[in-house]
Amino acid sequence: MNQPTDITRRRFLKGASILGASAAVGIGFPNLILGKGEDDYVVHLGYYDCDHMTAAPVARDAGIFADLGLNVEVVGNGKVPQAMAAGKMDVGYIGFVGMTKAILKGSPMVAVAHNHKGGSMYIVAKKDINKPQDLLGKKIALGAKPEKNNGWWVTYAMQNNIPKEAAHYQNFVMTDRDEYLAFKTGQLDAYQCCDPWGSMAEFEDTGKIIRTFDVFPNGNWGICCAQVMNRNFVKDHPRIAQKMVLAHIRALQYIYTKPVQAAQIFADSYHVPYEVGLMTIYKKTVGESRTLRWNLEEEGYNETVSHNLELGIFPSAPKYADIVDTTFLASNDVPAFDEFIKNEVDPVFPCGMSYADWKKKAEGLRA
Repeated sequence: MNQPTDITRRRFLKGASILGASAAVGIGFPNLILGKGEDDYVVHLGYYDCDHMTAAPVARDAGIFADLGLNVEVVGNGKVPQAMAAGKMDVGYIGFVGMTKAILKGSPMVAVAHNHKGGSMYIVAKKDINKPQDLLGKKIALGAKPEKNNGWWVTYAMQNNIPKEAAHYQNFVMTDRDEYLAFKTGQLDAYQCCDPWGSMAEFEDTGKIIRTFDVFPNGNWGICCAQVMNRNFVKDHPRIAQKMVLAHIRALQYIYTKPVQAAQIFADSYHVPYEVGLMTIYKKTVGESRTLRWNLEEEGYNETVSHNLELGIFPSAPKYADIVDTTFLASNDVPAFDEFIKNEVDPVFPCGMSYADWKKKAEGLRA
């Protein structure tokens, strides 16, 4: 299916959204101004090819960075830990496990805001795979040394009494995008991914999602990924850093309150059909609860650390204060996530809403 032609292109989205992005989410942030000599500073922002990090392209293409007077160079699928260690990246989006391991190895990054609560990862398989045991010996993409690095896979294996070690499968290490292409062309039998690559399999009817990861086995949510910053950037450019956090928040609010426009941006940025963009935004904002968020909570941190220590994914656990800096979130300019959802999202798109009903209402509001 082709994307609608009226507002798909980035140029139109950017031009139109600069005029109304602030009003659309109801935040003015009047207290923020750049420091002298900072207005030309170029912020280097990296994110991975995963829907959990959708705030990055949305902030760019909805005009949010421009509206805040920020000059941002956005790099998709950037190697965030390595780039930060080399001093080539200021801000990034990264999975919590990868972030923690990188910090333990000395990477100069710190988490400044939440981005996505733990879960919304998928195992996608061919249609003739009906039970976990069918995966044994199959061609499956789980990443490097999944028994030591992939807590979601280890949990799935333990819960279904199948081996966690990659040696029992024909394991491959690929990006999510490449996984889907290999799967679609018959070179893989299954793969673990984030969206849009689960929704793509459903949309193109090439396979099925056999597991959606959400809460930990104890029923509690953890932290999936975060907005992180280079500590030197935070120290040298605190006003810009604060604005980058606020841009992140505005982008998430935009996704929740303007889902059709966000889906268009997502589809354009990730090079997938518009319908897949809609499916993805629905899952992250309604279908799998309100997984996109900005509030960082120590309870979620503790749950994530405890779970990964138990599985042997983390060799040790850093203190919360050593890898998280909530200074920017504590600003009076930052709205409470739960209040935003209660007042702006629940009345319009309540949890439990079907995809068909959500899509009809979202596209009706856009019209």
